Amino acid sequence: MGQPPAAVAATRLAVRRCLADLPPGGLVLVACSGGADSLALAAATVFEAGSAPWRAGLVTVDHGLQAGSHLPAERVRGWAAAAGFDPIEVCRVVVGTGGDPGGTGGGPEAAARTARYAALDAAAERHGAQAVLLGHTLDDQAETVLLALARGSGARSLAGMAAARGRYRRPLLGLSRTVNVDACTTQGLDPWADPHNADPRFTRVRVRTVLRSLEAAAPGAAAGLARSAALLRADADLLDEIAETAAATATRPDGTLDCAALEALRPAVRTRVLRAAALAAGVPGGALTYPHVRALDALVTAWSGQGQVSLPGGIGAGRVSGRLVFAGR
Repeated sequence: MGQPPAAVAATRLAVRRCLADLPPGGLVLVACSGGADSLALAAATVFEAGSAPWRAGLVTVDHGLQAGSHLPAERVRGWAAAAGFDPIEVCRVVVGTGGDPGGTGGGPEAAARTARYAALDAAAERHGAQAVLLGHTLDDQAETVLLALARGSGARSLAGMAAARGRYRRPLLGLSRTVNVDACTTQGLDPWADPHNADPRFTRVRVRTVLRSLEAAAPGAAAGLARSAALLRADADLLDEIAETAAATATRPDGTLDCAALEALRPAVRTRVLRAAALAAGVPGGALTYPHVRALDALVTAWSGQGQVSLPGGIGAGRVSGRLVFAGR
């Protein structure tokens, strides 16, 4: 038997390496929309499952955002059945409004993502899956970094998407979108073109346009952005470990934070401690912004008797007798 085309071989190798640690008999679920990236991932996964000690299943999510949205989902189901996936699920979800499509609050993009991950989590629990594979690519990583730069985010956001986090894994994060399109073409696969991917109302689509222009002006820009994300992720992981140790030292027996101990920390560590404390107090992660953390930091480093800091989720933080106290309002 001859060697597979380069693009096909690249996707299969990426899946094989990503799942090398999976226990025998384990189940892998591929999240597949039917687009080129997830379809190339699904094809590579089911091929590898033929000689691997693990099993391959597939989940496709129908977001119900377009007329006839069930048709692509059913098309994926039919292809998956012929390809040999088991189990196969079509999950239909209800997507919230999420606000303005282009707003930094997330809009329908964030609402759809929330609904999708909830459906994938539920499917993984139902079937006892050890891993759920996502089709994000090097281009997606570069777009994530660009968006984080535009929003003035910190190192953790600039670090982009993790190759693995919990049950979720992204085997194709080191491959370009072009490779996946080529893999589909050479295997005779017919990807679905989501019309939302060409709708400029959505933030991701506009960022994708910027990235194409940047790539035309500086070839290799997408790969460079993805490489920067990997470097920043290593730095952010180390700083988070340092911050975790510092938080334990600064936490009093009653669970409050000692302001003098916090003030002695370097800013990069202290702001991580404050952010983690706010999240632990119940502040929603997606709503906690730089101005919120900066206001918390001012309670520690620029104390002048200011009042309580109002945080998302109905949480307040104030300085009381040299302690930083979080409480519900």
